[in-house]
Amino acid sequence: MIDAGHGGNDPGATVGQCKEKDIVLSVALLAGAYIEKYIDGVEVIYTRDDDTFVELNQRANIANKAKADLFISIHANAAGSMNAYGTETFVLGTNRNESNLKVAQLENSVIAFEDNYEENYQGFDPNSPASYIIFNMIQNAYLEQSTTLAALIQHQFTKRVGRKNRDVQQAAFLVLHKTSMPSVLTELGFITNAKERQFLMSTEGQEFMASAIFRAVRDYKKEIDAKQSLTMSEAETAHQFVENPKSEPVNIGPSHFGVTYKLQIFSSSKILKLDHRSIKDLDAVDYYVDGSLYKYTIGYSSDIEEIKRLKEKYKKEYNGCFIVAFQNGKRISMAEAQKLQSGGQ
Repeated sequence: MIDAGHGGNDPGATVGQCKEKDIVLSVALLAGAYIEKYIDGVEVIYTRDDDTFVELNQRANIANKAKADLFISIHANAAGSMNAYGTETFVLGTNRNESNLKVAQLENSVIAFEDNYEENYQGFDPNSPASYIIFNMIQNAYLEQSTTLAALIQHQFTKRVGRKNRDVQQAAFLVLHKTSMPSVLTELGFITNAKERQFLMSTEGQEFMASAIFRAVRDYKKEIDAKQSLTMSEAETAHQFVENPKSEPVNIGPSHFGVTYKLQIFSSSKILKLDHRSIKDLDAVDYYVDGSLYKYTIGYSSDIEEIKRLKEKYKKEYNGCFIVAFQNGKRISMAEAQKLQSGGQ
């Protein structure tokens, strides 16, 4: 599902004759065409394919009814400063800083164009920071997959198109919070920056950005297909490696009884050697098997603050890294971990 932001009587960010709704529609249609042409077996559905207005909650409904595997919402950014530039891709989460809150407020303000939006969104006020507290209660079951896709999009924007990387971010976007699949919102750049606006309005710029989104989806699908193709016998071999210290390619940390936190940095469809470039310079490398994937972690502590500091250290190197919790070697949710550590049953 590709969602071109804004549309119709909602132009989005506007500078002179440049309107966000026009740029993102062009990029959305191009990206969808590339995906259908070059990725076998993938169907693309659009929330809008012309200059019409679609309500935010309806965009999620379209995706849910279609049982989409991915939801990609495409936007262009704006800022008070003409010097701001670069791309960033968001996954659903609480607002971590004032900048993210402002981006979310800008994109969520579209609901003012809808009839009865106070009723449809249960009194949500897009301009009130207090309203965003509701997102603290939302559990995004697809955060890991969404973060993977977001990181792939940012990689393509940065490495292949040469845009400034403003990283993967978390923010409380209404268009994402009701989707029942991995979902991201990507900002193509700032139309308030003259140079970036010129690039995004150009045919070449739109083709480049659409191609980057296509390649990210292609790489994401390859990763998903690799997970599904790993056989049970290979997974059993992985367990045999663990039991044989001479063959084990990964440092397995000591056993912890009770709750332990680690920093998950990436997933792989195969076991990596200890001298693999992705992990050779890291300390306390570990992995756990989840289905057909080997999920790599660093650090281990019963003190979550220690792992938070580790995340702060590595968040730029490993876009989308996040904290995971274990009890007696078994992965548990963060909510379960917090309950256990607080003495709950």
